[in-house]
Amino acid sequence: MALRIYLAGNVAIEDGDELVPERRLPGRQGRTLFAILVLERDHATPADGLADLLWDADPPGSWATALRALVSKLRSVLPETASIEHAVGAYQLRVPAEAWVDLDAARAAVHEAEAALAAGDAAGATGAALVANAIAQRPFLPGDQGAWVERHRASLREVRLRALAARGESALVMGNVVDAAIDAELAISLEPFAETSYVLLMRAHAAAGNRARALATYDRLRRTLADELGADPSAATEAAYLEIARAP
Repeated sequence: MALRIYLAGNVAIEDGDELVPERRLPGRQGRTLFAILVLERDHATPADGLADLLWDADPPGSWATALRALVSKLRSVLPETASIEHAVGAYQLRVPAEAWVDLDAARAAVHEAEAALAAGDAAGATGAALVANAIAQRPFLPGDQGAWVERHRASLREVRLRALAARGESALVMGNVVDAAIDAELAISLEPFAETSYVLLMRAHAAAGNRARALATYDRLRRTLADELGADPSAATEAAYLEIARAP
């Protein structure tokens, strides 16, 4: 089995029968450094760049010594198929080309779900969206702070929103209106200003024969946008509302 790396939820490395759980990594900073090296593995990162990411642009005076110690400890727990190379003042994680990384798998799965949905394959879209959502709903480096961490959390959250949208749309296509409404509500809880999620919820209620709830969903969106952003729903959302309101 190919090397597998898990960064969402509990960080871990799996290589065949060998498992390196999070507790074997050198503390929280070691966990963060490992995640940085994994997600930046397509290029070598200068040591001072790693320090900026690891200490959120405010490394201590002794950062070079601390970084070398962390790298040394990480090397000691990596399986044989992974290594950290150091050359010309930069570090790079080397893993086999076929290595599986959960965050990359989530992004690939949500692309697959959207493509399947566009091609009319609702069942295929559902399966891929389930994979993307299962990974993206896990926390990324809980307890950590910093711009780099927040950027990847935001990216993972966007993957989950897209997965919920694809799964909800697929459910609606297959007539599973309750599931479509559940996914729309989940998406709204993650992003209260995402109009497409409200439109999906409106369509799900309308498909269930509950036009009153569909129209109430539009009013809920309108009030949320007005109260929080001082804005009105978009023309596309307004058109979806009018289509439901005018339906016989």
